[in-house]
Amino acid sequence: MIMAVDIGNTNIVLGLYQGESLAHHWRVDSNVSRTADDYGHLVCYMIERTVGCPGIDGVVIGSVVPTLTYVFEKLSRRYFGHDPYLVHGLADLGLVYEVDSAPELIGADRIANTLAVKERYAANCIVVDLGTATTFDLVSAEGHYLGGAIAPGISTCAESLVKKTAMLPRVEIEVPQRVIGKNTTTMMQSGIFFGAVCQIDGLVGRLKKEWGVDCRVIATGGFVNMLARYSSQFDTVDPNLTLDGLRIAYQKLAKN
Repeated sequence: MIMAVDIGNTNIVLGLYQGESLAHHWRVDSNVSRTADDYGHLVCYMIERTVGCPGIDGVVIGSVVPTLTYVFEKLSRRYFGHDPYLVHGLADLGLVYEVDSAPELIGADRIANTLAVKERYAANCIVVDLGTATTFDLVSAEGHYLGGAIAPGISTCAESLVKKTAMLPRVEIEVPQRVIGKNTTTMMQSGIFFGAVCQIDGLVGRLKKEWGVDCRVIATGGFVNMLARYSSQFDTVDPNLTLDGLRIAYQKLAKN
């Protein structure tokens, strides 16, 4: 079995693959104060409670949190006995980056998404990844990463609204029953939620127009189940796109 580790700013998603099939996956919080042993005990506990004690044949990590990259590298060696493969812009994955930034500055999650799109969809795609940030990435049918946009994610917007105002309370992020709120809480929930939906639809529409090609819009990320059905732009909802990209990256890197 192969373990794929997607380390984000808010959550860490771990996927256990049997061949190309995602057997199990878990989501834990990203906490830079935790040690390799803290996460090691937690990860082993989750695996043992779910699937017993399978052998882990390899580990692949995609991370946008450098501190936790080191933690999970150490965890992989100590608890599974493997040097993990790291996904980054300099890894030999057969991708082409048509952007001005150096490849090493492109997030591992965006690289994994690009690889998954190339291998699984083979079509011009816009990937909308709904996480701490909402990222919009253009990927050609040939697997060329063409750039995109980065916007604040729904939780980031909600947190910023509370921190930057004196009297607005922290509210749960949830789907409002209606757009017109009748008190401060429901007004905030409406603005946060439907504001995120309008941000997605507006940016995707502009990206499509500027790109000027027929394309598929794929939604993924931690907030995909909450937001996707309210967007008018999504063609495909693929919650495990990033994990699948990491799994594909492992297969490619292990052959090199």
